[in-house]
Amino acid sequence: VDDATSRLMHLRFVESESTFAYFHATRAYLETWGKPIALYTDKHGVFRVNHEGATGGDGMTQFGRALDALNIDIICANSSQAKGRVERAHKTLQDRLVKELRLAGVSSLAEGNAFLPAFMADYNTRFAKPPANGKDLHRPLREGDDLEDAFAWKEERTLSRALTLQYDKVIFILEPSDQAKTAIGKRVTVVDHPDGRLSI
Repeated sequence: VDDATSRLMHLRFVESESTFAYFHATRAYLETWGKPIALYTDKHGVFRVNHEGATGGDGMTQFGRALDALNIDIICANSSQAKGRVERAHKTLQDRLVKELRLAGVSSLAEGNAFLPAFMADYNTRFAKPPANGKDLHRPLREGDDLEDAFAWKEERTLSRALTLQYDKVIFILEPSDQAKTAIGKRVTVVDHPDGRLSI
């Protein structure tokens, strides 16, 4: 939801509220509109580290790391009231959208996602307001903005003498190349792409 206009910018039904679902949605948004200066979110675990005693990592979630790589700030609201227009839109979506789906006979994720563009157009015609300042603050994607790389899950592992490392309950054995041998005992990055590809 655009905070300046109350306009719905992107909607999608997904199986669960996961990091990869947010990666997909945010990438689609950026490819359509460009980069906003900031995303205003709640305090869901996808957006910020919520464990007080967390000692590992850099204090950033995977989603936060992706936005940081793209120079997009993330602002976590302290209350639902602070999000204002977003919360009002959610109330409408949780009521009106459900009824519209029922009236249209929509009963699957695919049907729901096919229904959303027309719903968004109607919603924006009825409820969006003109902004106080008409300047679009979205920035165009730059040549150096690698969305493929930014929206991938990344974790570091130490490569053993036997050229092995463990990730996601699987032990990976690297080919004994010169590059792999020079990485023995060093930290390497495991990159898990949303499409299922894995690179080290």
